[in-house]
Amino acid sequence: MSDQSSKPVVPKRIQAVQMNGIVKRFPGVLAVDHVDFELNSGEVHALLGENGAGKSTLMKILYGLYNLDDGEIVINGNPTSMRSPNHAIQAGIGMIHQHFMLVPSLTVAENIALGMRSSRGMLLDLDVVSARIRELSELYGLEVQPEAPIWQLAVGEQQRVEILRALYREASLLILDEPTAVLTPQEVDDLFRILGQMRDDGHSLVFISHKLHEVLAISNRITVLRDGRLVDTIPADTATKQLLAQMMVGREVVMRYEHAARESGESRLKLDSVSALSNRGDLGLRQVTLDVRAGEIVGVAGVSGNGQHELAQVIAGLRPSAEGKVWLEGQDVTSSSPAKLNTLGLSHIPEERMLDGIVKDFSVAENLVLQDFARKPYAWGMFLRFGMIARKCKQYIREYEIKTPSHETPTKSLSGGNIQKLVLARELSRQPRVLIAAQPTRGVDIGATEYIHHRLLEARDSGTAILLISEDLDEILALADRIVVMYEGQIVGEVSREDADVGTLGLMMAGATVAKAPNISENVIK
Repeated sequence: MSDQSSKPVVPKRIQAVQMNGIVKRFPGVLAVDHVDFELNSGEVHALLGENGAGKSTLMKILYGLYNLDDGEIVINGNPTSMRSPNHAIQAGIGMIHQHFMLVPSLTVAENIALGMRSSRGMLLDLDVVSARIRELSELYGLEVQPEAPIWQLAVGEQQRVEILRALYREASLLILDEPTAVLTPQEVDDLFRILGQMRDDGHSLVFISHKLHEVLAISNRITVLRDGRLVDTIPADTATKQLLAQMMVGREVVMRYEHAARESGESRLKLDSVSALSNRGDLGLRQVTLDVRAGEIVGVAGVSGNGQHELAQVIAGLRPSAEGKVWLEGQDVTSSSPAKLNTLGLSHIPEERMLDGIVKDFSVAENLVLQDFARKPYAWGMFLRFGMIARKCKQYIREYEIKTPSHETPTKSLSGGNIQKLVLARELSRQPRVLIAAQPTRGVDIGATEYIHHRLLEARDSGTAILLISEDLDEILALADRIVVMYEGQIVGEVSREDADVGTLGLMMAGATVAKAPNISENVIK
């Protein structure tokens, strides 16, 4: 039974929020340990911390999704009990979840009206809802068509619908939980423009993140949590990436990597004029020629949706080639199966770890041996060697610092960073000749990112040929020996690590013509 019609908990316009001594326990875990948090009207207050630090839990308490075990919430000077999300909505609080809460088959207007009283009683008033959506869209630059079905919208557009829904319900405090995790750089820029306008309009915004550059770009104050405890709250204009990283992790974090240039070895992976269809049926990959040698990292830079996904899948045997050839150590493996490629020494860290990297309901151990369980040392003929599997998995859990209660724990209960470490452990423990690393640190915190980078450099130094596909230009610049740029399914340029220039790379990523730049290949869109 909805309580939308009950009396609001506090006045709708929120001027100040204090969360004092908040405690939240789950079985065997103290998720939030006596945390204080304060938010004022007209500010963006970032909540920063590693995965599992307690950020989302703290805000789910404010939004009424969790009941607190101790402490108090004070809004506009009034102690308040948030018994449910409905009470939070009535109080003027909205929350944009990392995984959107939209019904794909319904339109934008229908999703926003869902759960709200109609102005016409028993009759729908979608025309009224649509008119208000257009007003809010124009006011905040949230370009969305009210009649469009959700399933037809891009991820960034779906996020605008979530923001519009909160604004439609007159939220003056908006909680954004990892709002940039699934957005392209351009969509992030659009989001920050919208958030800046909302802040100037007097809204209070909580920005939950573990991305340091985004926190510094948008926030007024920053609160850092570590292991469920408050580290400190500081003004954003006094913070640096290095300081915030140290606060998050509790030690000095390496932000740049020194790895000396070295002679690359023989060609391990070669693509010759490879094209492939996208999921839409058009050419997502067009005439790509590429060479990756032993002992080097070749970085693939580009804005999301420019053929990187198709490139990784064609090499890994997950998408057939429409034309051209793929060679692995001199052997033609065009459109070969993933199983054959694995036996030839190819490992793949997929872009979508939850979809392509693991089986969520399998245990940590089962996922660690997912590709090799039928071979030695895990099998003896047709029989599995469970003792050997357990010993090896415990070894990988130690070596790769995977935080899990045991090797028998369901993988779906691990944090994103630890699932990524699991995938990394499985792929690198096979001592691959070639590694395709697609978005290897997407959605993981800075501590796990540093660890993954360290492991990739170790693999490179041991002679593995690595193709690194990333939308994070800082990551590409930190790790790659050579950098190629993709635009509209083509490689439009190449630059060495020594001559890498952010401005030039940015121009190529945007599709601009780059003529006669140093060390840029001839394969440039004119």
